[in-house]
Amino acid sequence: MSFQGKVAVITGGSSGIGKAVAVELVKRGANVVINGRREQALVEAAREVDPTGEQVAYIAGDISDPQVAERLIGEALLRFGRIDTLVNNAGIFMAKPFTDFTDADFESILSINVAGFFRVTQRAVTEMMKAGSGHIVNITASGVVEQPLKAVPSVLAALTKGGLNAATKSLAIEYADKGIRVNAVAPGITKTPMHAVETHDYLSQLHPLGRMGEVKDIVDAIVYLESAQFVTGEILHVDGGQNAGHW
Repeated sequence: MSFQGKVAVITGGSSGIGKAVAVELVKRGANVVINGRREQALVEAAREVDPTGEQVAYIAGDISDPQVAERLIGEALLRFGRIDTLVNNAGIFMAKPFTDFTDADFESILSINVAGFFRVTQRAVTEMMKAGSGHIVNITASGVVEQPLKAVPSVLAALTKGGLNAATKSLAIEYADKGIRVNAVAPGITKTPMHAVETHDYLSQLHPLGRMGEVKDIVDAIVYLESAQFVTGEILHVDGGQNAGHW
């Protein structure tokens, strides 16, 4: 499906899922604005997304900072004139026993997973309401939220990503009559730079289908949701069966 002329803002866009989504949307004709905390990584990602630079822009910085969120949305409007799609991909995952989490861990994870989501999404929705249409895709999580494992204690991921699942449904209902759809993709454990290669065999065993997710699996889900005009409030599990139950 073509997304010719659409404008997408993608957080966490310098690597992994975010960068792959940007590449795919540009291939399908969209313009994208990507965000990440490391400027050099963003520069390199932007070259990969579109070597001509015509369909890509970037804003470096921490989206938990209101000024960075403002600049990100502003850049999309300045370069491309509107915002059709927001992909909330930026996030932090940390696994450790509950009593080992520090105040700094708590603040860091909530600042990106929740505050960053809030600040960027609120500004994007304001612009989408002016246009009378829009689509938001939140990248949440599957297993750690709905089928937690004792071997992978990660309460702050459950707290924040589970909260995004709830926010997805809440916003979908609040803005349905404004022409704005809100969905989520809940991945299993996906092969990204976050997971060292030597852990892949073990992590594959945590999925009923016997493998980790590929970045393409998540990209395909986002493309589907972008094209599915009658779908809103959906939490699409792309998790190799983790959400179905214990095994």
